[in-house]
Amino acid sequence: MPAKTIEVAHLGGTQAGYQMPKEYDSSKPTLVLINSFTTDSELYRAQFEDKRLTDQMNLIAIEPYGHGQTRTKSKQFTYWDTAMMALQVLEALGIKKGVYALGTSQGGWIVARMALLAPDLMQGIIPLGTSMDNENPRTVEAGCWDGAKDVSVSVEGFWSKDPVPNFEIPVDFSDFLIDVGFGKDVSKDIREFWRNQHRKNYPGDDGRQRLYMCAVNLRDRDGLHARIQDVTCRVLWLHGTSDQVYSVANAKYEIPLFKRTDAQLQVVQDGQHFLSFSHPEEVAQALLKFVK
Repeated sequence: MPAKTIEVAHLGGTQAGYQMPKEYDSSKPTLVLINSFTTDSELYRAQFEDKRLTDQMNLIAIEPYGHGQTRTKSKQFTYWDTAMMALQVLEALGIKKGVYALGTSQGGWIVARMALLAPDLMQGIIPLGTSMDNENPRTVEAGCWDGAKDVSVSVEGFWSKDPVPNFEIPVDFSDFLIDVGFGKDVSKDIREFWRNQHRKNYPGDDGRQRLYMCAVNLRDRDGLHARIQDVTCRVLWLHGTSDQVYSVANAKYEIPLFKRTDAQLQVVQDGQHFLSFSHPEEVAQALLKFVK
């Protein structure tokens, strides 16, 4: 199902990509889904097809700046911009109450920003396989990847002072992200699907520029440790033991930093970084309980 777009005002005008499997029902709570680095709203296909979830809540996956079908004239954007844009999408769709937000990896710190920007709207956030810090030695010592080093390869490789009209996303770059997100043993069909999504979402020089800014945002983002103590909505953090990017140990360190709310950490045995993909049943059960 291709993403639709809706126009919002942020950054001088944005065509925001989103997927919503059913018409909005104001009698139900709404769950926003924010995807991970270089994926798109198709990351949540299993959730769209889960009748238990769609019967109980409105699902809407919103694609961050630099991802999927979201486009803006500005070449510069941050995670704060995506959080603001996502809130404007909800407003444009007439969704004004009962909002929860789930975010995978970078989506986790985006939904935390949404909770900070709109405390009266947000009822709860569900970060998956994420970190609330920037990329630094403390997180590496806690068993997380060395993002500052690993992502620098992409930052340097995707920058160019001259246009690159024939740019194609490297297959080894796609495979690295698939390996750390879905797991190295993911099926050939899933691997080829996400290789194709990368090629479709990042063609030509425009694709290169968006991919570059996505990498800059990931590597150079601001940490949230001094801010998340002001999150007032409920928090359910889900984290897999097989996450290759951020560790359970880091999640255990950060969950107490949500000081003004009920914040719980649920560890999922053998869960991958893209937990909603590797363990959709565990995620669905947690969502149904949390939102209900």
